[in-house]
Amino acid sequence: METGEEFGPWLARQLKLAGKTQAELADELKLTRAAVSAWITGRSTPRPTAMTDIAKALGTDVGTVHTRTTDTQAGLPVTWYHRPGYHDGGRDLGNAAAFAFDADVQVLARETCQNSLDERVKENGRPVKVRYTLHELTGEALDDFRDAILWNDLFPHYSAVSEIAGNQKVGRVVDAGVRDMYEKGRLVLLRIDDYNASGLIGDDYADGKFAAVVRRQLESLKSGPGAGGSYGLGKATLWATSALGLVLINSTLSKTHEGRTERRVIGRLELPWREVDGRPYAGPAWFGRPDPDSPGADVARSWWADEETVARLHLARENDEPGTSFLVVGAHDVASLDEKLSDIDDETADVDEESTGDTRDICRMHRRLVEALGRDFWAAMTGGGGRLPLLEVSVRTLRNGVVVREEEQVDPSTEQPARTRALRAHYEGTTVERLTEAGQVAARNVPLKLPLSGGAKGTLGTHQAVLLLTEAEEKDHGGKNQVHSLRGNRMTVKRAGVSKLPLGTNPFQAVLLAGEAAGESVPFAQEAEDFLRAAEPPEHDRWGQTEELTLRWSPSAYRRINNLTAEVNSAVKELVARPKRGNREGGEALRKALTVKAKPKAKVPTGPVVPVLDRLDAMIGDGGEWQIVAEVSIPRGDEITPMVPLAQLDVRSGGRPRLEWAELVAVEGCEVEDGTLRFAPGARRAKFRGATDVTSHPVRTTLTRLVLELRTGKGE
Repeated sequence: METGEEFGPWLARQLKLAGKTQAELADELKLTRAAVSAWITGRSTPRPTAMTDIAKALGTDVGTVHTRTTDTQAGLPVTWYHRPGYHDGGRDLGNAAAFAFDADVQVLARETCQNSLDERVKENGRPVKVRYTLHELTGEALDDFRDAILWNDLFPHYSAVSEIAGNQKVGRVVDAGVRDMYEKGRLVLLRIDDYNASGLIGDDYADGKFAAVVRRQLESLKSGPGAGGSYGLGKATLWATSALGLVLINSTLSKTHEGRTERRVIGRLELPWREVDGRPYAGPAWFGRPDPDSPGADVARSWWADEETVARLHLARENDEPGTSFLVVGAHDVASLDEKLSDIDDETADVDEESTGDTRDICRMHRRLVEALGRDFWAAMTGGGGRLPLLEVSVRTLRNGVVVREEEQVDPSTEQPARTRALRAHYEGTTVERLTEAGQVAARNVPLKLPLSGGAKGTLGTHQAVLLLTEAEEKDHGGKNQVHSLRGNRMTVKRAGVSKLPLGTNPFQAVLLAGEAAGESVPFAQEAEDFLRAAEPPEHDRWGQTEELTLRWSPSAYRRINNLTAEVNSAVKELVARPKRGNREGGEALRKALTVKAKPKAKVPTGPVVPVLDRLDAMIGDGGEWQIVAEVSIPRGDEITPMVPLAQLDVRSGGRPRLEWAELVAVEGCEVEDGTLRFAPGARRAKFRGATDVTSHPVRTTLTRLVLELRTGKGE
């Protein structure tokens, strides 16, 4: 039979839980105290017949004594411990850390998935697997869950909060959550499971990951410069997303604690100050087993639960891989209130009309989770060139254990096809210096000059970040012509457009790999990682001035990041710039798609001068139209002839079909009147832009070439 914890430590803890001494157990077993002491210290183990007597004395079955994979149910039961009110009369009306984030499942996804990435077990090289499960409970399933969390013991505290709900925000949120559960007879659970992660290792109270998450605020024990978090705030999103302020936890540890690794369970409740039966309570509460080592056993600690208990708490894990399961009880998504039910795809069109704007609509929450995970973690889910991804993520939705939406694996190539192609090309070593064909990925190094720490003047060194650029895809989420910036854990930190792009630039997507994301062997990769991490706010959504950057480097250190941004924008503009006319390098694709027919310049301005077409940039728009930006050169002369821009399709024989203009707009040096360009007196150059009318195209635009001519007002 498989055994768990060593017998001695296990028996010592069971005696504490049962409130028995070694002498009392010896008397019940009719043995000497020395015999029991030998078991406790590990000098000997009891015989099989003694195991049966020990089980009877502890009030459990003999199998529990043999396996020792869980605590006995004798002695102190699992219960709720509420922190007493402060003796000085102080009141906390909510956890301030939770106010740093919105009650938004997309924010929750970003913070929790980042934490799972940071806790990935790196030694085996495998990705961390994260699964999000939305589960709506009604009827008997809801009743059974409430019994499992001892709801009747919690209800007086929720009632007390409801009485003061009108005076502060947290109370109003909790009151609304309780009313929704009773009025609609439902409760939404959101569980986040990660596998191949470290788990909540460490003691209940001493320094360690368990205490950092469950016991403390604003403590981050993230190790290594590649970690995403640094403030210890991300965990607060779990409680912020719970309308009841309640999160249950089940962790499988990567390192043994008390000789055990599986089913370490605890719950934490975040409520504001309240008064119940005349006794004040400070705010938080813990769901666990009273600690026999504390005076009066009035502190709850984690306990090693059995399989039946974790199943009733909806915390059962699918295997024994290390990691943690967080259950957000009463999940709601305030940020989705303004979304319309019509936005939900056809697969979920059977949702009740009353759920429009409902913050607990599980189908909408499912969709928003997939969107957020694909947007923020596409790079972490991308591999290539023999490199495994760091992350695998899925989302599923249930109602009373029945599947509502099948488990959906988040696919980065579906959510972000262009950027995924760019990163994969970088891993596989297939990037090019400049784009000349469709599907290519261009790469450039951009410098980040790292300052000396402590306010010292000078530069530590130059880190070469990697810029990747490729043409945009129609299915890209989040807009075009953007740069996604990443560092070590490959979560998208910064999303920014590029200003002052040349007119007529073809849509593109760009990726900036900085710090360890550029390669661990790149010079100053770790120093850049540390510097950029310090430049991120708690939301980890940009790089800029922060207090940590000022304290560790200098008040002007952020300028190094501004310089990096300028270098990135400059490199992007260079990569997307169209080759000048006559420059054969990289221009073959453009010359095949575009023909410019221009009249020669007049040598001597005798009489009215005729403007000529000097430069043309063109692209096919999202609607299938030709979009053009044209520059006109004007000879010297006292009178400038008005010109009519004529768009035509190039054909091998016969007359060129003429296209109508849907839009024709003057940019500089001219004006447009009834489709005719009229030029400012004395102008030497002019610019205009236009878009063709798709309804006038005889064939699909992608199969054509464009010819643009300037004709005089008489049609010459």
